Parts: sequence; C-alpha cells; structure tokens
Amino acid sequence: MARGPLDWIDGELQRLSTRGLRRALEPLGSAQGPVVEVGGRRLVNLCSNDYLGLAGDPRLRAAAAAAALAEGAGSGASRLVAGDLAIHGRLEAALAALHRAPAALLLNSGYHANAGVPAALVGRDDAIFADVLDHASIVDGALLSRAALVRYRHGDLDELADLLAASRARRRLVITDAVFSMDGDAAPLAGIAELCDRHGAMLYVDEAHAVGVLGPTGAGLAEALGLEARVDVSMGTLGKALGSFGAYVAGEARLRDLLLSRCRTFVFTTALPPAACGATLAALEVLRAEPERRARLGALVARMRAGLAARGFDVARVVAPIFPVVLGGEARALAAAAGLRERGFFVRAIRPPTVPAGTSRLRVALTAGHGPDQVDAFLGALDEVLAALPPA
Repeated sequence: MARGPLDWIDGELQRLSTRGLRRALEPLGSAQGPVVEVGGRRLVNLCSNDYLGLAGDPRLRAAAAAAALAEGAGSGASRLVAGDLAIHGRLEAALAALHRAPAALLLNSGYHANAGVPAALVGRDDAIFADVLDHASIVDGALLSRAALVRYRHGDLDELADLLAASRARRRLVITDAVFSMDGDAAPLAGIAELCDRHGAMLYVDEAHAVGVLGPTGAGLAEALGLEARVDVSMGTLGKALGSFGAYVAGEARLRDLLLSRCRTFVFTTALPPAACGATLAALEVLRAEPERRARLGALVARMRAGLAARGFDVARVVAPIFPVVLGGEARALAAAAGLRERGFFVRAIRPPTVPAGTSRLRVALTAGHGPDQVDAFLGALDEVLAALPPA
C-alpha cells in the first residue's frame, strides 16, 4: 500500500499510547447529573463542572426550548452582521448586573474569550503577566496577542512584584485564574490587585470556576473578596456552574465598545444560539432565588476536603469543588480511575500536558446535586483503590 502524507500519525499515536497520554471520547448515555450512564452502567459522576447541578434542570431545558421557538435554532450570523438578537442583549444586561459592572459582552466559549480579549488590549510593545498554572487558553491568548508573555510562579506575589517593577512595556496586563481548574485553589487576588494599582497594570480575572460558586451572590472570587471595582476585565463562563454554554466579559462600557471592534473571536464568529442564552437566563434566576444550592455545595466541599486531607492529600487550599488527588505517574492515575469505575464512580485521570509531568491525578469535582453519602462512599472506594496500586 502506498504511503500517504499522514502516515506519520500512526507512529505518533503509538507513542502517545505507550506513554499513557492517548485520549479517547466516551459518550454519556444520559443527561448530565450527579449520576450518569457510561458504557451501559450508572456511575456517580465526579468529573463534571456542573457545580450547581443545573445542566439537566427542567427549568433550564424549558427556557432553552422556549428561546429556540421564539428566536430560532441559531443566530445566523456574527452579531456585527445580522446575528444580534434581543436575547443577547437581555443576557448581557443580566450578567453585567451579576458583576455590578456597567456592561458585559457575550463570547462563544471561555476559550474564545481568553484567546481573543487579550489581543484587543495589548500588542507587540506590551507585556502580559500570567501565573504558570493559568489555563491553556490564557497562554494561547497571550501568544496570539504578540505581547511579551512573562510567567510568574504559582501565586508568588513577590515574583510578580519584581517582574512588574522591571517591565518597561508600554501597557501591562496581569491575567490570572480566580480558581485554578486543576488544583481548586484561589489566586491571591487582593495582593495582585494591589500590585496592579501600584504599577498601573490592567487586571484580567478568569472567574470560570468561581462564578456560581463563590461570593455572596455567586459572582465569583472578586465578589467574595470585595474586589469587583478593582478588576478591569472579569471573564466568566456559562457552561460550568450556570449549566449552559458560552462565556462573557464584564467591565466598563468603553471596554465593551473596544471589544466590539477589536476582539477577533467576537467579530469573526457566529453568535451564540438563542437556546444557550435562554438557559443561562434561567440559570441566573435560579442562582438568585436558591442560595441554598451554594450552601449545600460548600458543605460537600468541606466534607470532601476533610476526607482527602485525612488520607494525606494536599487539599488545604481548595476553595472550590475541585480536588486534586495527585498520584504522580500516568499509569497510576489511569489505574486509579479504572479501579474507581469498577466501584461505581466516574472520575477521569488528568495527565500531561493538562498538568505538569509527574503530577498526573484524579480531578474530583462535586456538584450541588451530590449527597454526603456519595462523598463518603467515594472516600471508601478510594481507600480500596489506593491500597491496590503499586508504589509510586
């Protein structure tokens, strides 16, 4: 058989398999929820970002259907052409109100936001300062901006202060996750805001894993710390705690005006479909009306944190429903995930490049739909799985 130009892929796939790094899709056989069907089995779902348990909520489903019936299955175009629908404006107003900001702008995903917004704010003569554990989309957005990308050690305010003081960039932009997606800990946001004030830097906070979870009204880490007025760009996603799909940035009206013309991931893409917007509007109403969801989730987080800490895992800094059960090598993480599945728990192994080499882990995530008995049962199953693993 003649060789083709893509034959090199076979060897690459084999290398990924040998290293335990090859990925595969695994469709769910049910709607998202605390228990899902996977491969014909009902498993406790401990790897979803559906933190408030809203993705399968009947109210969101009904709102999505109603929006589609009223405004169509799709938006039909980018918003600057013919795709700007009334429901987009209603949702942006609701999101701006959540963050107590003058304005908000919808984007099609958190990746779209982080990949496109930085380039609208900085360029070749500028610098972006990012935590080394910031999400991959932030790194990609920084590289696309063509600004100098300066990384600082995770949560290290002293290093960030030195780097900002030494910078001679025209404009400086500090970007940080609010809650880090693979570790569940929070950025030292008060210190970062103080440094941005001192050095005249813009502050961009990715609240993807904090919106709906942290803060008195669920607006995120900045709200929880009373720092909303000191954040220049607040980015949040609609597909995690809010149970739908999409993303947004909130901030000053002039920021929104600039992004309308300069943010390529807004300008050059079809707008969000009405169904996603309708579902999110319903989710925001649930967020406002049912604060007990956040309280229930907080109690589960405390229970899981105590259980994992008692087993020697470093989870003391976890503030959100994300728990890193770090096991080291890829094979150990894969074996642990398989062992937990045998015992009725759906938990995925997270491996490089998502996490640094040598820190492969189980990423355990809770939702408000789980119960204390499920947390306790998981911890018992984890004990059995860890006892059966070979030494690290």
